[in-house]
Amino acid sequence: MAFVVIIPARYASSRLPGKPLKDIAGLPMIQRVWQQARKSSASRVVIATDDGRIKSVAEAFGAEVCMTREDHVSGTDRLQEVASQLNLAEDQVVVNVQGDEPLIPPMVIDQVASNLSINEAAGVATLREAITLDEDLQNPNIVKVVASVSGLASYFSRAPIPWVRDKRLSEGCNAHRHIGIYAYRVAYLNRFVQWPVAPDERAESLEQLRFLWNDVSIHVDDAVAEVPGGIDTEEDLKAISLLF
Repeated sequence: MAFVVIIPARYASSRLPGKPLKDIAGLPMIQRVWQQARKSSASRVVIATDDGRIKSVAEAFGAEVCMTREDHVSGTDRLQEVASQLNLAEDQVVVNVQGDEPLIPPMVIDQVASNLSINEAAGVATLREAITLDEDLQNPNIVKVVASVSGLASYFSRAPIPWVRDKRLSEGCNAHRHIGIYAYRVAYLNRFVQWPVAPDERAESLEQLRFLWNDVSIHVDDAVAEVPGGIDTEEDLKAISLLF
């Protein structure tokens, strides 16, 4: 199974400007992410950026870089531009690895790519992990996902789903946090950019809902390894740096 990893890396960040180039134990963050992606089974790892500074640094450590437009309204739009520039076939599987996750386990990258390859009914695949704290279930910054017994997503939401009526989470609830790693078939990326923003997508500010709105199935599986959260603040950066 051949797949391509694309790592979007934007210099602009409201909470941590220049995030991809922040130092983590002597190496820029984007290089740490690239190194993890290279440990996966991907046949190709490409960094996608709209900033010349990131391009220069990435090429200096040996990465393949694809320059993209600055005006994309979503990460999925940026991914589709890269797939188009690389002339990837419509049946090619592409994995989007976030550029702020320097501890992403390579086995998780392989997992999501494999899941999409073997689930032909799905156009997209992603991962989840169990929620064990009530505060996490209630937190709108933690996206929740509900899936069917066949492993296809029913819905993603910032709201607490499923709603735990008359119980606390600690008393038992099948609640899961969505992990923001995706595998796509290129054909569905091409369709995505042709569709208007979906009502649910606009309400929740979750672009994956555009796929569900347009009847594209998203496969969801429990991650085979813990996936640490991304880096959004200086505090996150300091905490991650201590692990290297």
